[in-house]
Amino acid sequence: MIQRRTLLQAAALAATTPFAPLQVLAQTAGGGGYRALVCLFMFGGNDANNMLVPVDDARYTQYQRARPNLALSRNVLVPLGPAAPGGPASGYAIHPAMDALKPLFDGGQAALVANVGPLLVPTTKAQVLARSVPLPANLYSHSDQQSAWQSALVDAPARHGWGGRLLERLVETSAPNRGYCAVSLAGGNLWEAGDRGLSPYRVSSSGDFGFDFYDPAGKDPLSAAINGVLGEARADPFEQTWLTMMGRSIDNQRVLSGAVGSSTLQTAFPNTGLGRQLQMAARLIGARGQLGLKRQCFFCSIGGFDTHGDDQLSRQNELLGEIGDAVAAFHAATVELGLARDVTLFTASDFGRTFASNGAGTDHGWGAHQWVVGGAVKGGRIVGRFQDLAVGGPDDVGQGVWIPGVSLDQMGGELARWFGADAALTDEVFPRLRQFDRDLGLMNVA
Repeated sequence: MIQRRTLLQAAALAATTPFAPLQVLAQTAGGGGYRALVCLFMFGGNDANNMLVPVDDARYTQYQRARPNLALSRNVLVPLGPAAPGGPASGYAIHPAMDALKPLFDGGQAALVANVGPLLVPTTKAQVLARSVPLPANLYSHSDQQSAWQSALVDAPARHGWGGRLLERLVETSAPNRGYCAVSLAGGNLWEAGDRGLSPYRVSSSGDFGFDFYDPAGKDPLSAAINGVLGEARADPFEQTWLTMMGRSIDNQRVLSGAVGSSTLQTAFPNTGLGRQLQMAARLIGARGQLGLKRQCFFCSIGGFDTHGDDQLSRQNELLGEIGDAVAAFHAATVELGLARDVTLFTASDFGRTFASNGAGTDHGWGAHQWVVGGAVKGGRIVGRFQDLAVGGPDDVGQGVWIPGVSLDQMGGELARWFGADAALTDEVFPRLRQFDRDLGLMNVA
């Protein structure tokens, strides 16, 4: 049970620093040095082996052999290309449900990071089998690997995330509306939790902020009743703290609702759970000038990827289609806002899944492929080394569980540098990064 004192302390903190009264500032044109990172988390462990598929004869044959009941027909896969210099994509294709992302990849606004995952040090199969290098704690555990991806602290339980740590250091504590630099469209998350008290501000993807009916100056009975309750002085400190928090929350939501209401977008979004989340994120980005923030992180999510059973093909077709359509619309919205180079979206998931079929679906794995989308991405590229597809081969520690060839610190570190972190700050946020090559060639940092 949570102790009363602990709850009061947490409530008092929430009522003050992170969510001080929101100030509407003068609207500014253009990006003005603004940058936003958007994490799209795929809960359950996405089978990226069907998301990005090599289609040359030799490797496609390996793909068919390893997953006879799950391999997608070569004639339905969507080929990538043309290839960008230094990052050939010819010979690769994406899941047909994600065809909306092909124009972004081919046009240089999206890239795929191959076989990325949590690592403490560069790791080989021989080292894993000999147990001669440290490995991430509790590999294959959903909760632990979700935490690893969101925190980049992979050898111990984490209490804060790398997005939150970045914001703690890049957004001054005195900045107006600082509590809104971390916004979640999908509830609580570790990625945006800071190590100095910052916590994500949760916003409904529906645009309904609550208490929209309330008018502080209104004479209607309901507004008058709310004014009466909020104006009461309570002797009990818990009750008074609750009233203070409620009053500030209502005030902040009213102002934030007004700011979002002034942010109009013509881009059409799909009417799906993820589509609505990313639409609200785009509207909030459109209101950046009124909030006065130069750096923001947004968290969105979609679940259902724990596909052990024979519904994997149908389930993944549905989920990847929802992602492809929503992400394409979101990028179009950033173009409409004139912020395509100032907003970068990346995907993440618990882990990849086994290359080899379990006879129905696939089981928990390790390394997987991830999308990175935005105008600052060095797009049209497969970044990193695509794994050797031989089951039992040099990259496989069992049933096609791929040892990551790229660490999440490398991927996150490059996103952090684009976000404005210098080398020292990047090393502070990603303490394992110094063990790896820092330059993936993923982002145009300047």
